[in-house]
Amino acid sequence: MNIKPVLRVFVFSLTFLMVLPKAGAQTKDQDSLTTWELMAYDGKSVFGGFKHAYSRPLQWGKDDFLTAGAIVLGTGILYTFDENSSPWFRDQEEHVPGLIKDAGYYFGKPLYNYGLSGGIYALGLFTKNEKIRKTGVLLVSSGVTVGLLQTLSKTIVGRARPIANEGKGSFEPFSKEAVYHSFPSGHTILSFTTAYAIGKQFNDPWVKGGIYALGLVSPVSRLWSGAHWLTDVALSVAMSVVVVDSIDKYLNRERYPNQFSKDKINWSLHMGPGSVGLRGSF
Repeated sequence: MNIKPVLRVFVFSLTFLMVLPKAGAQTKDQDSLTTWELMAYDGKSVFGGFKHAYSRPLQWGKDDFLTAGAIVLGTGILYTFDENSSPWFRDQEEHVPGLIKDAGYYFGKPLYNYGLSGGIYALGLFTKNEKIRKTGVLLVSSGVTVGLLQTLSKTIVGRARPIANEGKGSFEPFSKEAVYHSFPSGHTILSFTTAYAIGKQFNDPWVKGGIYALGLVSPVSRLWSGAHWLTDVALSVAMSVVVVDSIDKYLNRERYPNQFSKDKINWSLHMGPGSVGLRGSF
């Protein structure tokens, strides 16, 4: 199947959605700047977001440590289900339409994913729409941050994929073989980082939820194919949320004060009988 037409429609749809809210939003200062000057400013913003994300743990407070602890604890609990969940997900693959599987696979590929991010930024740049430009910067900065993070982590951790049939506890740190690059899931991190960054720009919970759902197709497709364990995917999604939120706050505060994300989700630690995790309320 040729997935390219599907991806073109997907890219066009998301780009069109970005134009709808405040399509003419721009500041007076931008009117006097050339395209090259805007690019230079945005380039510094991308680098600033990247630097902020990696230095942020040095400035964590109590709530940040509680969130990190909840993520670690939740991942530890999911780890006990890795062996049983993987066969179940792999058994579902034959029942999934090829279009969905292909879309999930390609959306998490760097070439297509970065192409979408670059396309959104280019639209904002050439129309001088600050809202879309800022969203593009958030996408590019977050994508570069998580891209480097997952590339290094895969090699350092060296976890065997389910298809290796070596079990969830098999690790070969610094292995060059792809079969030992299970954690984290690169497809998951790239696809959900993109979906989460775009979804944050909308108030409507149905639009937001729909975009997030699209971002989850790729993670689930990796479970169907046996390329990753449940904990690989879950922790990758959590990493995406943390990175995007961190960079988004930096951009809103330091670089684009006139364009605040419309995300109204309040994240809180939730613990109860037999469960622990993060709860997001609209």
